Amino acid sequence: MYLPLIDAAPPGSAQPGPKWAAKGMTMLKNFDDLQKFGTDGADVVFKQFGAVSKAFQAIATEVADYSKHSFEATAAAAEKLVGAKSLEKAIEVQTDFVKGSYEGFVARAGKFGALYADLAKEAYKPFEGYVAKAAPAK
Repeated sequence: MYLPLIDAAPPGSAQPGPKWAAKGMTMLKNFDDLQKFGTDGADVVFKQFGAVSKAFQAIATEVADYSKHSFEATAAAAEKLVGAKSLEKAIEVQTDFVKGSYEGFVARAGKFGALYADLAKEAYKPFEGYVAKAAPAK
């Protein structure tokens, strides 16, 4: 690699050395900007990973809670169903169980929807400033 002295012109160039050296300094500055941009990108990825991790933890906690609640409700309904003395009582227990299960599912589905919407927002948030920096100014 050819490293010119400040006063020397590059081989085959009619330009004096100082202008060529200044061009090299501009390139070095651009490299520093590129390196900073890459470092900023790594920081954004780590922040995004943390946000996604927290959101998935909240979703997993909610799923576990719903599963536990659903299992307990099913066990209670089965116990009532076994203890039913008549067909009408068994149908009433089953109807109440299905109705409660459906209502619980709809309520939890709304909660899960909100958690996934928050996940999407939090996952994108670290990229907002980074994308603005990356977009060329017009």
